[in-house]
Amino acid sequence: MKSVPFSRQLLFWSIVVVTCGWDLYSKHIVFAWLGYPDGVSPWVKSFFGGGVLFRYHTTFNHGALWGMGQGLSKGFAALSLVAIGAVLYWLFIKGHARSWWLTISLASIMGGTLGNLYDRLALHGCQNAAGKFEYAVRDFLRFELWGYPWPVFNFADVFLVTGAIMLFVYSLLYADEHEKADDSSHNPAEKPLTSEPASS
Repeated sequence: MKSVPFSRQLLFWSIVVVTCGWDLYSKHIVFAWLGYPDGVSPWVKSFFGGGVLFRYHTTFNHGALWGMGQGLSKGFAALSLVAIGAVLYWLFIKGHARSWWLTISLASIMGGTLGNLYDRLALHGCQNAAGKFEYAVRDFLRFELWGYPWPVFNFADVFLVTGAIMLFVYSLLYADEHEKADDSSHNPAEKPLTSEPASS
C-alpha cells in the first residue's frame, strides 16, 4: 500500500460528493416538475441557427449509457459496484491518487457511477403504472442535432464521459512516462564497471 497525500483524498471525495450530489438533485427537481415518464419541458432552446435543439424530457433507461443493453439494469448495477471497488483500490491502495489528473478523472467517473447506481437500485422511489419500482436510470437531457434525436441522458453520464476522456488523454500523454519511472525504480541502472589500470 502506497501513501497518498491527504490533499488528494480530499480532492477526490469533494469531486465525488459534488458530482453525485448535483446529478441526484437535478434528476429530483426535473422529475418532480415534469412528472414521468415522457414529461417534456414547455420550452425549447435552439443553438447554431436552430440546428441544435435542447429540452427536458423525462425517461427511464433500463440499460447503460445511450440506451445500450436494455433490460440489464441489475447487471449494470453489479458492474458499478465492481468499478467502484476497482477505482478505490487503484487510487488509494496502489497509490495512483498521487497524480492530480488521475484523481480528478476517476473522481468524475466515481460520481457518475454512484449517481446512476442510486437509480438502478430504485432508491429514487419512482414507480411505473403497475405500481412497481423502476430499477432504471432517470434521464432528462434531450438534444436534437440537425434533425437527429440524440439519446436522452443525465449529468451522471456527462461526468462519466468526461472522466473517460481524461483517462484516454492520460494514456496518450503520460502513461508511458509513469511506466518507465516505475521500471527504473524497480530495476535501477547498474553502475558502469571500471577497470583498474594494468600493473606494469
